[in-house]
Amino acid sequence: MVDDVAERYRLAGWWTGRRLVDRFESHVTEGPDELALVSGGSTLSRSELWHAAGEAADEIRSVVGASRRVVVIHLPNCTAWVVMFLATLRAGHVPATPPVSTPEAHLRHIFGLIQPAMVICAGRNRRASPDEVIRRAAARVSTQLAVAVADGTRLAVHGPVVPPAGTVDVPDTTAHLMFTSSTTGPPKAVSHSEDSLAALNVQFAERFGLDHHTPVFMPSPLGHSVGAIHGARLSLLLGAPLILQDEWDPLTALELVARHRADFTAAATPFLLDLVNARWSGCEPKLASLRSFLCGGAQVPPALIRRCRTELPNTFVTPLWGMTEGGLTTCVTGSTETQVENTVGMGLPGLELRTLDADMGLQASGAGELVMRGPGVFNGYYGQPELYVELIIGDGFFRTGDLARIDSDDYVSITGRHKDLIIRGAVNISPVETENAIAAHPDVVGVAVIGWPDERLGERICAVVQAGVPLDLDDVVAFCAEQGLPRRDWPERLMQVDQLPRTAAGKIRKQQLRDELVSASAVTAAAGDGSAGWDGDAGR
Repeated sequence: MVDDVAERYRLAGWWTGRRLVDRFESHVTEGPDELALVSGGSTLSRSELWHAAGEAADEIRSVVGASRRVVVIHLPNCTAWVVMFLATLRAGHVPATPPVSTPEAHLRHIFGLIQPAMVICAGRNRRASPDEVIRRAAARVSTQLAVAVADGTRLAVHGPVVPPAGTVDVPDTTAHLMFTSSTTGPPKAVSHSEDSLAALNVQFAERFGLDHHTPVFMPSPLGHSVGAIHGARLSLLLGAPLILQDEWDPLTALELVARHRADFTAAATPFLLDLVNARWSGCEPKLASLRSFLCGGAQVPPALIRRCRTELPNTFVTPLWGMTEGGLTTCVTGSTETQVENTVGMGLPGLELRTLDADMGLQASGAGELVMRGPGVFNGYYGQPELYVELIIGDGFFRTGDLARIDSDDYVSITGRHKDLIIRGAVNISPVETENAIAAHPDVVGVAVIGWPDERLGERICAVVQAGVPLDLDDVVAFCAEQGLPRRDWPERLMQVDQLPRTAAGKIRKQQLRDELVSASAVTAAAGDGSAGWDGDAGR
């Protein structure tokens, strides 16, 4: 059955076997002087990018050799990231692109999992001295691992300088390794093929009218799947200019979009919220040239979508659902306001979405765990094939872990994740509706609803908020009631924090947040103040 599906993707034209590096080379030939990359104060034309990547590719080959190996690119959003990514492809090797914010312990895990031949990082002149973090992580890997420092378009190898021996070539089915966001544990190495990633890019280009004339703005980390797929890979495939932002600042983002007439972006919810809140004195509306803003990584509150229509009048803002593993749904220009506010849209062409019923049967509509199969879905967890097998059901459908509802028009509403469910008195409660209601509060910057341990009920509903002013539970409950939130979903505890821990994709690390707050509460209680942080049970 899997072979039949693959043949169907080839016949439909979604899988062509054409490599990304060959697609970009054709753009270089057609228009060598066209703008390819803007990063900070530097720009590169297509031919300049191609030439710089060629020189770096020669250096990579001299160290790694000819056998197809994994090369880790651990860099921030900058010229060097794109040059070294393209250089790795030109050298015939496989890029692995973890976020530059990946903790050292997770880097050690990644290196052990994928056994790279080289890691390319920034020099120690950067604030966080990431090369030292890389050196420590690399020292724990059993196989020989070269460390190289990227300085602009140049590559300096620090050793070893001989090709690693006794290694196995990376299979042809793996063209790019990306890493899961790790909200609950160590990251997994997600293997995509040239075909699966090209399918996503081509289908997005068709859905949003993108081509080599439409600059792509990318503030999202290139080391995350959003930045890698919808930024670096999309721009190379289309031959479109890529406008990078290295450190997030909403006013800088607005200026970059205006200056370079950017047309498209994809970014997480916190980016969108900052842009909506930013004060703008330009002669045009905010993001005037930007036709499409795809917002994903974390839940997009309906209230935020409604504000976008006023603050970003020229821009179609749609929720984006997807995973590092692929998939991808969005709304389209013909979607109703209700669909844009309350769903994550419909799948890309060829993406088959189903939910699992109580008997683990596939259903085309209704509620349950969301599963997917399609030309843009990944082909395995590199180094952990057993995990992939465990999550495949039926004829090749991947279990996403997201809870969803599919309506009769094929629009998808995400209702939560299995691991995020709050079990209160043996009743499963999804936090999504509570989070959406609280997010509409004018003083709330961010919110996460978690299960708080309770001796009688197992868990209670705890709202953790980041807000501009002090809030109390009674006020938040009253606001939820005004929003029409059912009583069973009202928060029973309120905790206020300065910052919510997030992944590079903007997802809140709920397990980390819960562990830290519960631990801090236990310490406070042990010190003699057992009521610290407890705001009652809202009368229930």
